[in-house]
Amino acid sequence: MPPLVPKSGDAVFASVERVNAELFTLTYGAIVRQLLTDLEEVEEVNKQLDQMGYNIGVRLIDEFLAKSNVSRCVDFRETADVIAKVGFKMFLGVAATVTNWDAEGTTCSLVLEDNPLVDFVELPDTCQGLRYCNILSGVIRGALEMVSMKTEITWIRDMLNGDDAYELRVKLLKQVPEEYPYKDDD
Repeated sequence: MPPLVPKSGDAVFASVERVNAELFTLTYGAIVRQLLTDLEEVEEVNKQLDQMGYNIGVRLIDEFLAKSNVSRCVDFRETADVIAKVGFKMFLGVAATVTNWDAEGTTCSLVLEDNPLVDFVELPDTCQGLRYCNILSGVIRGALEMVSMKTEITWIRDMLNGDDAYELRVKLLKQVPEEYPYKDDD
């Protein structure tokens, strides 16, 4: 039997069931709009979107690992590349670029030139400070926590606020060693 070869982001994206992109985008927009109505404070909406994303990421990692055939990454640098090239492509249909590494190799930026979540979106002046795509930072944080990486994710650039791209800063806070719930019989 030949060894498992990880699928490229394009191959995984082609094999994953998808909902209509416009329906997804409009549904997400309706969720953000309802949160703004219910919570009234932009910062509370940002927190809620991050928490929703975290909960999605905790569950999404299983599907990602099952369908992408990605093996365990050797370090955080490789993990960031897999997120950018396979994860984003698999679930959003776009790839990200990994840039701006720090000297320790524990902090990088994920840059998206295109983001399907923001199709048809214009933020009104009353929504200054809203991180419309904050769900993405939560998804990444939740998924990485499930593979033993505690991270901090912050938005650096956002095209909805006039920037030239979407940039997420991903910082590895600590690598949690895996613990097994049983002891080996020696």
